[in-house]
Amino acid sequence: MEGHIYKVFDMELKELKEKILYEGALVERAIRDAIKALLERYSELAMKVIEDDEIVNAKEVEVDEFCLKLLALRQPAARDLRFITTAIKINYDLERIGDMAVNICERVLELNQEPQLKPYIDLPTMANTVQLMVKESLDAFVKEDVELALKVTKDDEKVDNILDQIFRELLTYMMQDLRTISRATRLLFISKNLERMADHAVNIAELVIFMVEGKIIRHLKYPPEE
Repeated sequence: MEGHIYKVFDMELKELKEKILYEGALVERAIRDAIKALLERYSELAMKVIEDDEIVNAKEVEVDEFCLKLLALRQPAARDLRFITTAIKINYDLERIGDMAVNICERVLELNQEPQLKPYIDLPTMANTVQLMVKESLDAFVKEDVELALKVTKDDEKVDNILDQIFRELLTYMMQDLRTISRATRLLFISKNLERMADHAVNIAELVIFMVEGKIIRHLKYPPEE
């Protein structure tokens, strides 16, 4: 963002960025704790993630209201307008990621009522990749770093590949023993929610590219081939 003569507006834009980062930190913690609750069969932590989602929801409303106030009072143009509209959309993606952490924790509580189906190997790897994608998408937002945003969009393929591998393995469990179906289905649900988190991280990365370069790259190959 370029500085301009309205120092108050500059401060407001900085405050908006800080609000987005705070919400992002809450969401990153929710992902981390949701996976820890799964791996350690830690029901109390799963419950805490579910309860703390109210904080994320409140922050989403706060950011939305702040953005609308800036649009109404400052009537921004060009790059400032892109920044604020990008923040509105990122705010939505972060709230949805928080909801998916809750979804995972709800399945964790159910899984903890039964013996563990199998050692978790691919799920932690998938979760680590997703956490990194969310972190780097927010870093790209802060630094206005198009290259880092592009990296996030490319990392999505890793998550999709792990999801396919998990699906095949759990399908084998269900075919071999019908008693595993309920647990395998819940693990599939968890892996699908992680994959959707990665999709939202990609959304954020694509929004960063729009914010910096004014280019909408959804559904396009970017950067374009020469």
